Amino acid sequence: IMKDKVISGTLINGVLNAVINGVIQWFSFKEYAKIPVSVDSITNNDVTVLGESVHLGVMLAMVLTLIAFFTIPKSNRPTLGKQVWFVLKHGFFAYGVLTGLAVAWQYSMGTVEVTPFVGTLLVGLVAGVVAAVVNYLTLKPFVGAEAEGKV
Repeated sequence: IMKDKVISGTLINGVLNAVINGVIQWFSFKEYAKIPVSVDSITNNDVTVLGESVHLGVMLAMVLTLIAFFTIPKSNRPTLGKQVWFVLKHGFFAYGVLTGLAVAWQYSMGTVEVTPFVGTLLVGLVAGVVAAVVNYLTLKPFVGAEAEGKV
């Protein structure tokens, strides 16, 4: 897998996931007049932009890591056990980063309400970044394997 091909694929993956997940999220947000980005609560029963982003980001990280596994040539593919480790690692990584950002946002900005359109854009942005980062992290160990004759 060549480095340029991985980077261009990663960017395409990020943009497609941003658009697809943004459109899906629109159908959840469109019924609200305003949506809080976050709320000051440990347990959150409200729909919030960052709450939706954390759930979506973790699921995307895990699913896309598994999908990326099948894009690696069989001769260079890690064992399924190692790939399961990647799936869990990327899921925990996404959870930690997104939850940390949500807490930092709430601490510094407080409860800010946005329109459904802005909320949708923010969730789409998170989905795109998560998709791109996870795709790159999954394929990065295999960059250059073709040049070394391992594929």
